[in-house]
Amino acid sequence: MKKEQIKNKAVKVKKTGLNALVNLIFSRIMMTVIILLLQIGFLIWVFTLMGSYAKWVLYSLNILSAIIVVIVINSDENPAFKLTWMLPLCLIPVFGAVLYLFVRINPARAGMKKGLHRRIAETFGYLMPNEDVVQRMWEENIPVTDLAYYIQNINGFPAYDKTKVEYFSNGEEKLADLIPSLEKAEKFIFLEYFIINPGRVWDEVLAVLEKKAAEGVEVRLMYDGFNSILKLPRKYPATLKEKGINVKVFAPVMPFLSTHQNYRDHRKILIIDGKTAYNGGINLADEYMNYIERFGYWKDTAVKISGDAVKSFTAMFLQMWNMTSMEEEDYNKYLLADCEPDMSGQNGIVIPYNDDPCNGQDVAEEVYLDILNKAKDYVYIMTPYLVPENEIITALRFAAQRGVDVRIIMPHIPDKKLTFAIGHTYYPQLLEAGVKIYEFTPGFVHAKMFLSDDVKAVVGTINLDFRSLYEHYECATFIYGNPVIGDIKEDFRRTFEQCQRFTEEDYKKLPLLHRMGGKIFRLFAPLM
Repeated sequence: MKKEQIKNKAVKVKKTGLNALVNLIFSRIMMTVIILLLQIGFLIWVFTLMGSYAKWVLYSLNILSAIIVVIVINSDENPAFKLTWMLPLCLIPVFGAVLYLFVRINPARAGMKKGLHRRIAETFGYLMPNEDVVQRMWEENIPVTDLAYYIQNINGFPAYDKTKVEYFSNGEEKLADLIPSLEKAEKFIFLEYFIINPGRVWDEVLAVLEKKAAEGVEVRLMYDGFNSILKLPRKYPATLKEKGINVKVFAPVMPFLSTHQNYRDHRKILIIDGKTAYNGGINLADEYMNYIERFGYWKDTAVKISGDAVKSFTAMFLQMWNMTSMEEEDYNKYLLADCEPDMSGQNGIVIPYNDDPCNGQDVAEEVYLDILNKAKDYVYIMTPYLVPENEIITALRFAAQRGVDVRIIMPHIPDKKLTFAIGHTYYPQLLEAGVKIYEFTPGFVHAKMFLSDDVKAVVGTINLDFRSLYEHYECATFIYGNPVIGDIKEDFRRTFEQCQRFTEEDYKKLPLLHRMGGKIFRLFAPLM
């Protein structure tokens, strides 16, 4: 009897595995991959054909490749991107030239850029700096006055003082605060997330959204298209619309070769009635609240802001929501919300800001560099990925070499092993300069934070890698002189106690394949 039960169980497992394999083969993501591979195969066949029957075409493309090399060298691109382009242009000139033209001639990206700039212009008048705040900053010689001017001048988002900030040291704390806040919504709820996965967390949030929509509250949800193809049903937007939720999928992944699909909406923003906003690294999925275990304990953080600064996040959301639409928006309805939070003891400066691949600026990087270059005592950093370009590495080293206590908390259990291996290749030069690197022993760090000198902090969605700094749509909250700084520092203190310090000897003990693989693939770091 026991043998028969074991046999039946084995057959059941086999059938389950077979069904899973069949589902994978015929899934949307697999079909998309197959179609993309067929297109790549077609391009390779065309190149082969050209080489056999049209030598003059090859000669022309070789000349074009040489011209493109000159263009790349003289461009104002980041040096790391130049190096990445030089490899295919010099090693496989024909393919490299065609690839470069394919990436640069991108009508879809141009259309997105035009649409976003139009919406930014429409919201410009709602984001004028408060003259009293500006005057106070200059008169009191507040150290971040020049940074505030830069963000306002380049990014379009002003500094605020009438803003309360609360800090959540993990996803569980955020969710516990978020649900009651959603229950209190009276006018509108806006959500913009990179990842929304079916599960306990999303079910709990969705139940409240459906209830509020039935009560007449306007609910808008935007999530990234890459997530949808991986985790959500194809007709999920229609399902949500039946619940009264207005939905947009940002840049749905299509089975066609197009470089604009590389630019993802990595933001995490939730706005309630224009009075409350949540921002940070926490997506709406079970692992972020540790309902399920992925890569050990999931360490993430977020902030909740109440008051005037919420207006900037509301504007960010509306700009993105309407970027690819020709519909007119009633901005007065959302950007003139009356915000009167309890401001007792809240006299610091709060600056929400964003960055995107359309603005031609590196705002996210410049804010991090400003913190590193002006630090006097310490800079503490949490990031899941450490694949920065030269300016960040130089700033980290320079800060440590002039006596600043620079500490970086990284995961001990990574979610992307190749990116983790590339990150390890930066450790030796940082350690040699005096930067202290810690790995979070219980699991994975997904938080994106800077803290400096007990007065400055950034909590947001921006990682220390090329994608976050240059290619994704990102956002963050810059905080100066607010009491919440103490809560952030205390969380860093507790987290350091859960870390193991990484040394140069630890790097030497890493497997040879891990170290060599990281060094080789570091050439392609801008693409990781």
